[in-house]
Amino acid sequence: MLDIEVAGAIAPGARIVVYFAPNTTNGFIDAVKAAVHDTARKPSVISISWGGPEDQEGSQQFVDGLNEAIRDAAAMGVTVCVASGDNGSADMGADWDGKPHADFPASSPFALACGGTNLKAPNGHINEVVWNGGPQGGAGGGGVSIVFPRPQYQAQAHVPKSPTHHNGRGVPDVAGDADPATGYEIFLNGVGTTIGGTSAVAPLMAGLIARINEATTKKFGKTVGFINPLIYAAHTQGVFRDITVGNNDITGDLHGMYKAGPGWDACSGLGVPNGEALQNLLSA
Repeated sequence: MLDIEVAGAIAPGARIVVYFAPNTTNGFIDAVKAAVHDTARKPSVISISWGGPEDQEGSQQFVDGLNEAIRDAAAMGVTVCVASGDNGSADMGADWDGKPHADFPASSPFALACGGTNLKAPNGHINEVVWNGGPQGGAGGGGVSIVFPRPQYQAQAHVPKSPTHHNGRGVPDVAGDADPATGYEIFLNGVGTTIGGTSAVAPLMAGLIARINEATTKKFGKTVGFINPLIYAAHTQGVFRDITVGNNDITGDLHGMYKAGPGWDACSGLGVPNGEALQNLLSA
């Protein structure tokens, strides 16, 4: 419900389709494939708010199958927005193994990985930091993949090596308000409530991309598709509001391994997009 209401609030004129499947690994792959290859509705952007530690996601066959589906989407001009997780750089709950983990499918190099911030705007002045409410309040997922190598588009992003010395894909790519304390009012079963999490940021970005696709389709007759190479090449041009304060060490045991700072970081990615500037970039 959160996904539908957030995406619909951002892009109120959009056609939103929900795909249902059995809650199994094959079911998840089938759902994504159904969306990617839907010749009737032809989605231009897909929002995914599910994930887990990439190195504990079961079989390699599952990881390969889902990554292939997302790669197909990129090849077909479909943007896939994926939540980066709500348990910080640990990416695990009570059964945490003491190590940092990147969240999959956000860690797919073909996904637009969506991280989290805490956003306050007292008297109109924006104060935005990395979302980290500790073990009880949640934190934005982010880190360095040990499954997927660093993609070429991140070659100049100064992604650190993983704790196991992999030159891996850095997560997230972008960020948005995810802290439940500054979250989203939705109606669930007829009752108003406030929910956060990067599960809200993925549809937030999907709604933004849908609006941009409306403009680019009118202008060029095509959607923006796989935007990662474009945004990394242009992140210094004022397209993103850089988040430079905070870390996503939810437990405090990783000693702030990933900290926010100038440019890309494994807490907030490139930062929070300015929608108009992003549209101008992708329309150029």
